[in-house]
Amino acid sequence: MIGPSGTVKVMVATKPVDFRKGAEGLAALVREEMSADPFSGVIYVFRAKRADRVKLLFWDGTGVCLFAKRLEEGAFRWPSLQDGVMRLSAAQLSALLEGLDWRRVHAGRRARAPVAAS
Repeated sequence: MIGPSGTVKVMVATKPVDFRKGAEGLAALVREEMSADPFSGVIYVFRAKRADRVKLLFWDGTGVCLFAKRLEEGAFRWPSLQDGVMRLSAAQLSALLEGLDWRRVHAGRRARAPVAAS
């Protein structure tokens, strides 16, 4: 799967949402429930009551994109159900979308630039 990389911001709604909502309905949830701007370039992740479904909403600069995935077997690993929002890295989002345990993905170490040729 081609996914986000680098410094993209990913926000996860930890409470399940009504999966009949489309792009406009989810954008309204971002504004009203998360107090955020759905057109900021942040990827917003939503889950259904059933843990095998996920929707992503993001602005790509030309329009609002809605991505949906349903696992045929198993379930996505979700944070505990609570009100609020949590942040994931691009690598953690990729693991989540593959059905892997995103909590086991850690931030990579930054390589220091050499000061002299060796």
